Amino acid sequence: MLKNLGLLGIVGIVVLLAGIGVIAYANWMVAVGIALVLAGLGLVVKSLVSSVLKQFGMF
Repeated sequence: MLKNLGLLGIVGIVVLLAGIGVIAYANWMVAVGIALVLAGLGLVVKSLVSSVLKQFGMF
C-alpha cells in the first residue's frame, strides 16, 4: 500500500497523525472523534473511487 501512495501521500499520513497527536495531548476525546470522522471519510472516498472505476471497467 505504501508503494502506491508515494512520498507525498506518506508525508500526508504523517502530518495527519501528528495533528491528531497534538489534539490528543490537549483532549483525547476530541482526538478520538476526529480520528473516527477521518476514518469514515476515508472509507467513503474509497467506496466512491471504486464505484467510478467499476463504471469505467477499470476495476
